[in-house]
Amino acid sequence: MKKKVLSLILALCIACGVLSLAGCGGSDRVTLNVYNWGEYIDTSVIPEFEKETGIKVNYTTYASNEEMYAKVSSGAASYDVVIPSDYMIGKMIEEDMLAELDFANIPNYEYIGEDYKGLEYDPENKFSVPYTWGTTVIIYNKNAVDPADVADKSVDLLWNEKYKDQILMFDNPRDAFALALSKLGYSFNSTNAAEWEEAAELLKQQKPLVQEYVMDQVFDKMEMGEAAVAAYYAGDALIMQDEQEEDVDIDYYIPKEGANMFVDAMCVLKTTQHKAEAEAFINFMCRTDVAVKTAEVIGYATPHMQAREQLDPAIIGNPVVYADSQTLANTEVFLNLAPEIGELQSKLWTDIKKD
Repeated sequence: MKKKVLSLILALCIACGVLSLAGCGGSDRVTLNVYNWGEYIDTSVIPEFEKETGIKVNYTTYASNEEMYAKVSSGAASYDVVIPSDYMIGKMIEEDMLAELDFANIPNYEYIGEDYKGLEYDPENKFSVPYTWGTTVIIYNKNAVDPADVADKSVDLLWNEKYKDQILMFDNPRDAFALALSKLGYSFNSTNAAEWEEAAELLKQQKPLVQEYVMDQVFDKMEMGEAAVAAYYAGDALIMQDEQEEDVDIDYYIPKEGANMFVDAMCVLKTTQHKAEAEAFINFMCRTDVAVKTAEVIGYATPHMQAREQLDPAIIGNPVVYADSQTLANTEVFLNLAPEIGELQSKLWTDIKKD
C-alpha cells in the first residue's frame, strides 16, 4: 500500500513538473501551436491531450511542405510543433530552425522502428520523431478509366490525352517534378540542371491536360467523381475509397517507374517558448493507443511498432500502404536540394504555373 501511495505521489510530482509552465491547474494555461498537414490526425486525440495535461492546443493545417516553410520562415506566425517531410526537415536543420529534442521527455520514442531512425535527413536522431511514412501513388476512378490504360501501372496515365481535363496534379513543385523526373528515368534528387529543365518541359506538355493543380482539394474531386486520375499519397487513397460516392470506384498503384518514399516527422521549432510542453505533445502522439487511432483514421503507415501489432491485419496487409522491401527498393527518398537546384526548381515551377 505504501509503495502504491508513494508511486502515486511521485507520478503527480512528475506531472506537475512537466506541466509547471502550463500552470498545473492554475490560470496561466500554456497554449501549444501545432502546425500539421490537412487530414492528418484523429481529431479526438487533441481534447484528450488537453484534458490529461492542461495544455491547450491551437491546431492548424497546411497543404504542402513549401507552404509550411514559407509561413514559418517568414515569422508571420508562431508555432511550437511542426510535422514536415524528410527533405524539409533536412533543410530546416541546415537553417537552424529546429530545436534539439530532449528525449527524456519523449520516452515513447522507444516504440519507433529502427528502420525509420538514423535516416539521412536527421542522421543522429536529434531533431525529429517519425510520425508516418508512405509513398506517392497514382489514383484513378475505375468507372472512368479504361483498364488497358492502367494495366502496366505506369506514371504515363498522368500524360494520357484520353483523360484531358480529368487529371489532377500535385500543386507543389517537389512532388510534381518527381513524377516528371521518374518518367524520364532521372533521380528525384538530380543535381543536373539540364534534367530539371527537361522535366519542366514534360510538365508544360502535361499542363493542357490538367483540370487543376491540387492538394487537399483532391479528396472531394476524386470522391465525387469530378476527376478521373490524380497523383497523391497512398494513405489518402484509402480515405478516398472509404468516402467515395456510390458511382465512384477508386483504386491506386505505385507507378512502375518509381515513387517517392517519404517519412513525415514531428519537430519542435527553435523559437518555441514551450519546449517541454511541445515534447510532451510528441510523446503523447507516440503513445501506443494514440498511434493506433492515428493509423486507423488517417490511413498512412505507422513507424510505431507496438501500434502496428494492434492494427487490423487487413490494414497491415495492404501491399501499397505497407509496401514490402522489394517495392520500396524502387522508391527514392527526397533529399534537401542544393541551393542552386532549389532555386532552379522554384523558377521552373513558377514558369509552369503562370497564366
